[in-house]
Amino acid sequence: MSDWSSAPLSLVQAVYAQCRTLPDWEKKVTDYFKEKLQDDGSREVPSLNDAPLHYLRHGELVHFRCMIQDMFDPEYYMGVYETVELSTGTRALHLGKYRDVADCTPQQEVDLHSSQTVTLERQTFYCVPVPGESLWVKEMYSNSRHTRTSPSTSYTPNRQKRSLEEEDDDVTHQDTQQAGDGREKCKRLETEQQWRCQTAETPSGSQSLDRYFPLPGEKGPACLVKVYENWDGFKVNDVLEVYGVLCVEPALSTLNEDRDPMSSLLDPADMAETLEEQRAHSPPTSLVPRIHAIVIQKLPHTNPLIPSSVSESEASKQSVSSFMSELSSVRSDLLGFLTHALLGDGLAAEYLILHLISTVYARRDVLPLGKFSLNLSGCPRSCDFTQRLYSILQQIVTASHYLPMTIDTMNGLRFVPCKDYSTNRLVSGLLQLPAHTLLLVDETVLEQGQLDTAGVRNLTALGNVITWQKVDYDFSYHQMEFPCNVNVLVTSEGRSLLPSDCQVHLKPQTCPPSLEPYMEALLSATLPAMLNKFRMYLSLLQLMDYTITEEITKIKGQRSSGPDWPRVPICRGDWTAWPCTSVCRGDGT
Repeated sequence: MSDWSSAPLSLVQAVYAQCRTLPDWEKKVTDYFKEKLQDDGSREVPSLNDAPLHYLRHGELVHFRCMIQDMFDPEYYMGVYETVELSTGTRALHLGKYRDVADCTPQQEVDLHSSQTVTLERQTFYCVPVPGESLWVKEMYSNSRHTRTSPSTSYTPNRQKRSLEEEDDDVTHQDTQQAGDGREKCKRLETEQQWRCQTAETPSGSQSLDRYFPLPGEKGPACLVKVYENWDGFKVNDVLEVYGVLCVEPALSTLNEDRDPMSSLLDPADMAETLEEQRAHSPPTSLVPRIHAIVIQKLPHTNPLIPSSVSESEASKQSVSSFMSELSSVRSDLLGFLTHALLGDGLAAEYLILHLISTVYARRDVLPLGKFSLNLSGCPRSCDFTQRLYSILQQIVTASHYLPMTIDTMNGLRFVPCKDYSTNRLVSGLLQLPAHTLLLVDETVLEQGQLDTAGVRNLTALGNVITWQKVDYDFSYHQMEFPCNVNVLVTSEGRSLLPSDCQVHLKPQTCPPSLEPYMEALLSATLPAMLNKFRMYLSLLQLMDYTITEEITKIKGQRSSGPDWPRVPICRGDWTAWPCTSVCRGDGT
């Protein structure tokens, strides 16, 4: 591994030592790393999305693809600090950027009262892996990198032939190192267990890290990402690509009561008001590592087949340009693919394509423009049709979640994120989703029962996402509106209880004896190259700019001026609940 990725802090310190008098020395650092990450350079950087944390080394450059789940208050740190050699009194300046702990040997101490000290500000994001990210997305990203296959402690440098005495010394050194690694691992496990036990005894209940994952059952390496510039351009629920310095420093644990206070660079946990808040904001780095971002950007999408980051090569960009000429034929193939998935209903497949490529492109006052929620009624409930359909859609969308609309689900899950003031943390909810996520709501599993207060709130929140593309986060004393861009597909037997922009009644043309082998055969018959084209088609059409001609604008204006807009065309049903458009077929259904 190159020095720029294995020891980035040494490189940053060297640039600082040479160019600290120049006003743009920090830009030189980020430009250097951006250049290194171009083309195949990013393949050399291990990713927290793929490699276990114990396979990575403290202080090396890592990659992380994530969503901002929470944003902490800005924190102060020592951007520049001075150390004093205890034996000689020699002084030296050090850069505190991209660090949590001072680079100070046992023979040195930090002069906290030095006139050379520079206090700076940085922002901290609590980030989790992209919720609902499809398996094919994870596999493609993982295959594009040189995956770390062994723990970092197992790494040994190449050795030349030496005397037996030297080899005996090596064996003794390796035994000592292995013993030290074992003690460090035991200490880490003890710290984690102590943190879990103490947080479980807090007045607000268990501070399990699961509270900060939007979707139930999802696991992954949550991280505290430290951002040093332009953090005002990011917001909660943004999807990020981060290249930064990994920090797994045990001294950062708030449980380490005997740590040297001089070594901490104004740890934000020390400024927390309560012990409970300290534990929530500074968990052990073995559970929640820190990443000090050098290169960070907001991702417009997470499709690995489409360029979106500084690390993409020109070849991948050219492949997208050539793909644009195939859009018409790919759409035809996708229509056939979805027609089979919908049991031969071509009209429903047409509307499903429109739903999958829809996106909120603008907002006029409270009205989100571009959304197209779909209610697919007439779905059988006896053969797990919705779950089989979801397994097909998972193969072509980048992120999705299946939500069975049972009484237990509606009453038992938290849909809306809420603020926990005892820890000063945002507790996540199921509707805290990144843009372009497909949320499939299965209403066919709904049984008779009664919604409690939480269930009614969840149903209302789900309706607000569909109608207004917003989620009102619960801050106890008030609600705060967070816009979203989630594609909601509702399957039901009859007309859905939820709102929708369009209702299509499924008209199966084929009745396979068993849906599972039928759907599996459909996927087996579709070549991986064709699936990739479907994936590119859906993502590209969501991101493409387009113009509306004057003729179409006039037609839209005529329709919107009607008394029943948007309730036309109407073929059946009443409008006592929610306005939507029902699709009229030639046979009157």
